[in-house]
Amino acid sequence: MSFLSGLFLVNCPASALNNAGTITGTRNDNTVAVKQIKTKEGDYPYVSAQAVRYWWREALKDVEGWTPSPIFREGKIAYTDANPILYAEDDCFGYMRAQSTKEDAKKSREESNLLATATPVEVKALTRQSPLKVSTLVSISALKEITSDFGVMARHEGDPVPFEHQFYRTTLQGLFSLDFGMVGRFYHIDRTGFKHLDQPRIKLAQEQGLEEYDNGKAYQLSLEQRYQRINQLLQGFARINGGAKQSIHYTDVSPKFLIMAVAKGGNHLFATCVGATNKGLPVVKTEAIKEVARVFKDDIISGIYVGLPEGYLDEQRDKVKETLNEISSQDTYGKRKTFLGHPKEAIEEFLKDLGENKETWLE
Repeated sequence: MSFLSGLFLVNCPASALNNAGTITGTRNDNTVAVKQIKTKEGDYPYVSAQAVRYWWREALKDVEGWTPSPIFREGKIAYTDANPILYAEDDCFGYMRAQSTKEDAKKSREESNLLATATPVEVKALTRQSPLKVSTLVSISALKEITSDFGVMARHEGDPVPFEHQFYRTTLQGLFSLDFGMVGRFYHIDRTGFKHLDQPRIKLAQEQGLEEYDNGKAYQLSLEQRYQRINQLLQGFARINGGAKQSIHYTDVSPKFLIMAVAKGGNHLFATCVGATNKGLPVVKTEAIKEVARVFKDDIISGIYVGLPEGYLDEQRDKVKETLNEISSQDTYGKRKTFLGHPKEAIEEFLKDLGENKETWLE
């Protein structure tokens, strides 16, 4: 099995990308707080992984060929169609579909004609562990305080209505990992996270000519179909956008630094490769990147791809370039390919190499 490891940074000059609701006991009844981790060192603003995955899903809707899964709701329960054969979203993001057995839920399904449009389920629950793993986006350094902005709504007669909200200036770091071995492969065994298919979906797999995999425990899409879904998924990441308070704190959430590689193991390669100065500014730890290339030279099966746009961390560009040149030229690191360019170009270069090596990288 091989896994794609990625680390990325989001530059937040004045942002409030994920909020935690109103704060009680403040001078205004409608004061909105940002999500933050409170520690002895200070406060770390963060964006939940759920929000990041939502941004990613939304960006994928504009990628040609991507197939989002329809969503169905029964009262307080919501789920996708849980059909990874038809929908790339269910394949890559995983699912849990457990229909309620309550009489009012059954009645709701009948009245909404849900069963006429959803793929039927013949088991208690279908679950698929997501091949795509995404971390919480967390500030690279603690903030001594988070700014509160005071404003008023005064476009009406009478007293203005005061309101307040928090925002911050920092750099957020996130990790993602993609299990290449699970994309396009669907199990039907009684194990939590691996009951991907029931009988209606098995029948569909057989009708569409999917090959059996792992001694008949699973079905798999063709190699080309699996490659195309990964291609589309990463195209979506290159276009990622979203976040709260964008009308007044517009923040570009596309990666401003990105490093990726494929390795045989599932542990993340680059989690220690970015730090912060005592002023809270990002530092690319080039010695850590070299250590990863050296220690895992027999496990890394791809090149190392770095995205760094002009105008961001310009004073560190030469050191990063020198590090990558050293990795690609010395036996200590396996003389592997390296790439440095804009993050979008780094993704495109990676996808080109994936297309040329899909027989081994996706085995």
